[in-house]
Amino acid sequence: MNMKIAFVGKGGSGKTTLSSLFVRHLAATGAPVVAIDADINQHLGPALGLDETEAAALPAMGERLPLIKDHLRGTNPRIHSTATMIKTTPPGEGSRLVRVREPNPVYDACARPVELDGGAVRLMVTGPFTDADLGVACYHSKTGAVELFLNHLVDGPDEYVVVDMTAGSDSFASGMFTRFDMTFLVAEPTRKGVSVYRQYKEYARDFGVTLKVVGNKIQEQDDIDFLRAEVGDDLLVTVGRSDWVRAMEKGRPPRFDLLEEANARALQTLRATADATYELRDWERYTRQMVHFHLKNAEAWGNERTGADLAAQVDPGFVLSEDVGAGVTTPA
Repeated sequence: MNMKIAFVGKGGSGKTTLSSLFVRHLAATGAPVVAIDADINQHLGPALGLDETEAAALPAMGERLPLIKDHLRGTNPRIHSTATMIKTTPPGEGSRLVRVREPNPVYDACARPVELDGGAVRLMVTGPFTDADLGVACYHSKTGAVELFLNHLVDGPDEYVVVDMTAGSDSFASGMFTRFDMTFLVAEPTRKGVSVYRQYKEYARDFGVTLKVVGNKIQEQDDIDFLRAEVGDDLLVTVGRSDWVRAMEKGRPPRFDLLEEANARALQTLRATADATYELRDWERYTRQMVHFHLKNAEAWGNERTGADLAAQVDPGFVLSEDVGAGVTTPA
């Protein structure tokens, strides 16, 4: 199966821990994985075992936006310059698409291999949020680098792209929340945890986003009952205390096959649930949603900021799909 999977949730919910466990689970089976930290708090690297120095040395996608744009633009005649590309710019004929296993300049510049039990994954990071980023434009450009990458990504059979996101409103405004086959919302059994779910569910419903809840920090049956009463059938699995995770958080993770059996089963359920959504893939809807959010952003701020009519970037005959050729694309 080829899957784009997002982990979302409020800060402190444990979404980064769970996304890192899921990445480890996939890597242990030998599946090709691109892991992306799209949360500006940047915790995924350490959760995958990098020390502080290694995590700090990861190249920030947000700082390499000109290179990313230049590669993705390709020979697309509708995009007159990289300066007019915004985070929602969709691909069209002549655009370069990126694939999970290929070598390309974006991976060379922005991805680093992380060795895990059973294999290595490619890790990419948005880049940390700093005091210099208090202007909206900078913040958007950092998270925008990930969105632009996802807009041009075609994942093939048995490949996974796992994105550690926030459940903040920025992903709703841009449309990035519609870029995934499966969204796992990590929620604690609290009113605040459930309110994040409700907000996401409302947006997800309008755009056909497949959403499941992973209950985290579960201590007793009452916690499970609370979540079940609040989110119903959207509750997929629950995860409790883990000695393995405690050791990992201290920087001394045991072998991954020593993860508690109940938690290993939970990860298997996540994968099986994500894999099952493959048959629901609708590339036309996916492309249509990309265009919808691009036109919305163009009108709201993009046209003014770039001085161009960004609606003209839309290629009406193009549908992103697994069938489009590798490298520079042809129309669908």
